[in-house]
Amino acid sequence: MTDRWRLAANLSTLANALLGVGAILYTLAGNKEWALLLIACAVGFDGLDGMLSRRSRAPPSPFGRVADSLADGVTFGLAPAFLIAVHTANTATWAPYATVALVVAGLYLAAAWARLTYFTLRAYARPDFLGVPSPESAFAVIVAILFHDTPAFQSVQPVGVLIGAIALAILMVAPIPYPKIRRGSVLRWPMAATAVAAALVLVPIQFRPAPGSPLYDLAYVAAFVMLVGVAIYYVVGPFTVPRAPSTAPASGGP
Repeated sequence: MTDRWRLAANLSTLANALLGVGAILYTLAGNKEWALLLIACAVGFDGLDGMLSRRSRAPPSPFGRVADSLADGVTFGLAPAFLIAVHTANTATWAPYATVALVVAGLYLAAAWARLTYFTLRAYARPDFLGVPSPESAFAVIVAILFHDTPAFQSVQPVGVLIGAIALAILMVAPIPYPKIRRGSVLRWPMAATAVAAALVLVPIQFRPAPGSPLYDLAYVAAFVMLVGVAIYYVVGPFTVPRAPSTAPASGGP
């Protein structure tokens, strides 16, 4: 008999991948607002996938682990890379950086796929992540796009987006431990607030509100809350990972 929790987890993984494909298509069609929303929704399905898997009585399967990483590779690797590389709005501002954007997008994609490959083959049993997990990196890309590309809450700043993407790529493969957000984690509620803020910014911008309108102001404030939440994970996260006790023998003699 098929484990219903395992089946539900696999469907969540499939939803994650389909949302990533949709985000890529919307980016190519010139609608980054929808692409951002779909990636954020996929982060939710990725978390749901893990929660449902832990409820299953069946032991973890290599297939589920590989499928999850493949879905993450599309949604949190390829889709953000397209956001970085493709610019159908503000084309005059982005034109001098078109080649650099392609290179940075390739770097980001390579880093995301490298960390996912390492996780799938070796690091899946760790109690924490080594390097920033790809969903959180995708969230950070969303923040960069919101402030400096579309809808450019502050201004269109290609250099800021590109430097930020390079930093994110490096942090994905850096040997720095980051926590898994589960029950009991000190970051659980800040990250929940970040998810709520993401909804409050990404849903209103679908209507492309005019600057100064109440809907625009709501999205603008929510974007700052989202920025703070992402920064908390990046800066505070490593300090919340329990350190393994030292096994080295005590120094000194009798």
